[in-house]
Amino acid sequence: MNIPPSLHRILELARWAPSGDNTQCWRFEIAAPDHLVIHAYDTRHDTVYDLDGHPSQISMGALLETIDIAASEQGLRAHTVRRADSAPDRPVFDVRFSPNATVTPSPLLGAIETRTVQRRPMRTRPLSAAEKRELATCVGPDFAVTWIEGFGPKLKTACLMFNNARLRLTMPEAFEVHRRIIDWNARYSPDKVPDQALGVDKATLKLMKWAMVSWKRMSTINTLMGTWAPRLQMDLLPGIACAAHFVLKAKQQPQTIDDYVQAGRAVQRFWLTLTRLGLFMQPEMTPLIFAKYVRENTSFTRETRLHAPARRLQQQGAELIFNDALYPVYMGRLGAGPAPAARSQRLPVEQLLKR
Repeated sequence: MNIPPSLHRILELARWAPSGDNTQCWRFEIAAPDHLVIHAYDTRHDTVYDLDGHPSQISMGALLETIDIAASEQGLRAHTVRRADSAPDRPVFDVRFSPNATVTPSPLLGAIETRTVQRRPMRTRPLSAAEKRELATCVGPDFAVTWIEGFGPKLKTACLMFNNARLRLTMPEAFEVHRRIIDWNARYSPDKVPDQALGVDKATLKLMKWAMVSWKRMSTINTLMGTWAPRLQMDLLPGIACAAHFVLKAKQQPQTIDDYVQAGRAVQRFWLTLTRLGLFMQPEMTPLIFAKYVRENTSFTRETRLHAPARRLQQQGAELIFNDALYPVYMGRLGAGPAPAARSQRLPVEQLLKR
C-alpha cells in the first residue's frame, strides 16, 4: 500500500521520538490510509535497565504523544487503543486518524526534530519562574514536577549519579548493553548512540573503545585504573553544571502498561516544551531503575558483591527523589547552553515499516 502523504509526514516526525539507547523499539504497519498499527516491543530480555519493560513503555508513550502532535499539523486527531490481547513485552497499538476542524497545529511541532540529549555540561543559570511554570503545566494534571536546584542539592544529585555510574560500569550485564549500543568513531548514528555524544574527552574515549572489546579487558581496566575518569566527565561535572535536576512524578502509582505509556506521553511533552524554550536535557534514570529493583528484590546482576552498593544507593537517593507521597517515573537534568555537536539520529521510515 502506498502511504498517503499526510500519514508519511506523521511518520517522518514520529520516528524522532526518544527511546532508550536509541533502540526505536517499534515498527509501523499501514493497515489503511487512516489506520496505523504500531508493533512495539520492550528490551527486558537483553537490557539490564529494562527488566520490567517500564522504560520501554515510557518510550512507547513518547512515540504516541509525538504522533498526536504530528497529526495536529495535518488537522487530524489521533485515537489510540492498545490491543488487550497483545503480549506484555510486545504490545500492539491501533492508531486511527480522523479530520477534526477544532485541531490546530501544536506549538511543539518545531521541537520534534531538534529535541536531543545533551550529555556535556550546561549553563548554570537558574530556570526562571515562567520556565518552571510552563514545564510544570505541560505534563498534565496526573503528574507533578519536583525540582532539585541550588549548588548544594545539585552537588548531592551529581554525587548520586557519580556513585550510580560506578555500579553501572562494574556490572557485566550493563557492559553488554553499552558495547551493543555505542557507535564508534561516529558523530551521528541512525540506530545507536555515537561515541562523540557520550560527553568524554578523546583520551577517555580511546581507552573506552579498547576496553570494551571484552568484559575481561574492561574488568582489568576497572581494577587497575578505576572508573573515576568517565564518571567524572559523564556524571559528576555535568550534574553540577546545569540549571537544575528534575523528577517527574505520577500522582497515582503506575501499575499497568497504559500507566507507563501515559507517563511517557508526559515525558515527551516536557522534553519538547523545554526544547521550545531553548533548553536541553539529559535523562538520569539509573537511580530510579536500580532503586526499584532493590525495593522489589529484582535480580539484576550475577555479581552479588554489587547488591550492597545498590541498597546504599537506594538509601542515598531517598531524600532527593523518594521524599513525598508521589511516584517518580522519570528523572533528568536540564539547562541552557550550546547544542551538542553529536547526536543520535533515526532509521528512515521505510526501514521502520512492518510489511
